[in-house]
Amino acid sequence: MTLSLKQLAEAREALGTPLFAGLAGDVEVSFEFFPPKTAKMEETLWDTLTTLAPLGPKFVSVTYGAGGSTRERTHTTVARITAETAIPAAAHLTCVDATRDEIDEIARNYWNAGVRHIVALRGDPPRAGEKFAPHPGGYANAAELVTGLKQVAPFEISVAAYPETHPDADCAQSDIDNLKRKIDAGADQAISQFFFSPEAFFRFRDAYTKAGITQPILPGILPVSNVATTRKIAGMCGTEIPQWMNDLFDGLDDHPTTRQLVAATVAAEMCRRLYSGGVRHFHFYTLNRAELSFAICHLLGLRASPSATAAPVLQEPVLKENAA
Repeated sequence: MTLSLKQLAEAREALGTPLFAGLAGDVEVSFEFFPPKTAKMEETLWDTLTTLAPLGPKFVSVTYGAGGSTRERTHTTVARITAETAIPAAAHLTCVDATRDEIDEIARNYWNAGVRHIVALRGDPPRAGEKFAPHPGGYANAAELVTGLKQVAPFEISVAAYPETHPDADCAQSDIDNLKRKIDAGADQAISQFFFSPEAFFRFRDAYTKAGITQPILPGILPVSNVATTRKIAGMCGTEIPQWMNDLFDGLDDHPTTRQLVAATVAAEMCRRLYSGGVRHFHFYTLNRAELSFAICHLLGLRASPSATAAPVLQEPVLKENAA
C-alpha cells in the first residue's frame, strides 16, 4: 500500500502525540442492529438508537436471520426506524429459502414502507453445518440478488466484503472476484466483515483497488463485549483473533466492566490506525448496545449534535405490484 503525504503526516502525528489528540471529527459512521425478540429487547434497541442518533449516522442497518428466520421482525424494526426517525435505515436481505418472486415482493414491501437501502447478502444456510444451496427458483448468489433488486426499485445497495476471505471461497483472489461481480451488478458500496488487524484491511484494500473496484468499502468494527460469542462468530466467518488479543481478555470473564474498558481501548486504537491509513467511514456492529460504539466515535473526534434527530422526511410514492 502506498500512503499519501497527508496519511504519512497523520501516521507521524499518531506516533508523536497523544493517540486521539486533535482529531478533526471528519469521520462518518453507520451502525448495525439485530431485530429484537421481546418487548424488553425492543426497548433496549430503541434506547441504543436514541443514544447513537445524535452522532448523525449515515445509515443504520438491521440484520436478517438465517433462512429468513427474522423476516417479520426485521421488517417491523426497519419500518419503525424509517417512520419515526430521520435516520436512513437499511434492511438486510438474503437469498436463502425463498424464490425470486418472494424476495422481490419483500423488496417492494420495503420500498413501500419508505426503505431505500438494502444490504444484499447470499446468506448462511438455515441449518448449521450445511453447505449453501440456492433455493429452486431463487437467486443463486448475492450478485444475482443485486441485479434483481435494482430491477424492483432504485435501491441503494450494500454488499458484504471479507478482508480475511470468505470461508466458502477457494482462495483470496476468487473472493475478490466475487466481490467485483457484486459491484458490477450494481452495488453502491460494500461493508466488510469485522476484523482485528488494520493490516488485514489495508491488504484487502490494496487487492480490491488492484481489481478495479472503486466503490467504497466500509470497515466493519466489532467492539468485543462478549469474548466467548466473538470467538464463536469469528470461527464461523474466518476472522482471526490475534493471540495478543486473546491474552488481553484472559481472566476477564467475571469482570464485565473491566472487559468493556479493554474492549473499547482495543477497538478505538484499531480505528485510530485505520484513520491514519485514510479511512473516514466506520461501520459498527453494535450488538444492540450503544456504550462502546459511542465511546469510540467520541475518541475519533465525532461529537453528538441534537440537530441530528430531526423529523422524518417525506417518502416517494409506492411501487405498483407489477413494477419492473
